[in-house]
Amino acid sequence: MASITEYGNQPSMKENTNPDQIPRNNHNDVEGQIGQEPKEEIDYLQRAQWLRAAVLGASDGLVSTASLMMGVGAVRTDVTSMIISGFAGMVAGACSMAIGEFVSVYSQRDIEVSQKKRNSENRIKNGDLSDEDESNKDKLPNPLQAAGVSALSFMIGAAVPLLSASFIQVYGVRLGVLIALSSLALVVFGWVGAVLGKAPVKRSCLRVLIGGLLAMAITYGLSRLIGLAGL
Repeated sequence: MASITEYGNQPSMKENTNPDQIPRNNHNDVEGQIGQEPKEEIDYLQRAQWLRAAVLGASDGLVSTASLMMGVGAVRTDVTSMIISGFAGMVAGACSMAIGEFVSVYSQRDIEVSQKKRNSENRIKNGDLSDEDESNKDKLPNPLQAAGVSALSFMIGAAVPLLSASFIQVYGVRLGVLIALSSLALVVFGWVGAVLGKAPVKRSCLRVLIGGLLAMAITYGLSRLIGLAGL
């Protein structure tokens, strides 16, 4: 049985509630967090909307224009024919990419808006009056943005083979420089797309490079056969 002296040596409840003796770890943690803004996580799905249009447009512009120039170069060795064909391909391709991307993304936007309306109607029927769709409006795909990015990136990609072949008169050297610079640009486009999208870099670069070289080789080979056949 505890003695009276033992009880007397114990601190009272009043002494325990002394503010100077209260641990302040949690309080300090709260104060340390005041004024610190939470780190905003990057929405890579949202970024993919314009990233897909940019990388696809640049790669398509480079491959299409380079393949067209090499196809013409397979039967015509003068630099003028290659430049005119490449420029025409750049303009036509940029317009085609912009219109196609606008129509495609607008269709996707209409589908998402219709689905959000159905979800909202179902919530209202179930008694849920909260409007969650308002906070998600900024996540809808932007057709004009996708079209503009596609057209601009296509012209940037097409400018690589055009500029690489514009000032070279020797036919063999012109083709070699065109292939070399186009291959380098394809690797760069694959690297940029992988870094911005947090995807495997080597796999992305190889995929873009091999696909581009294959397209150029097929175009050159078929055009060469047609030229040799005299059609």
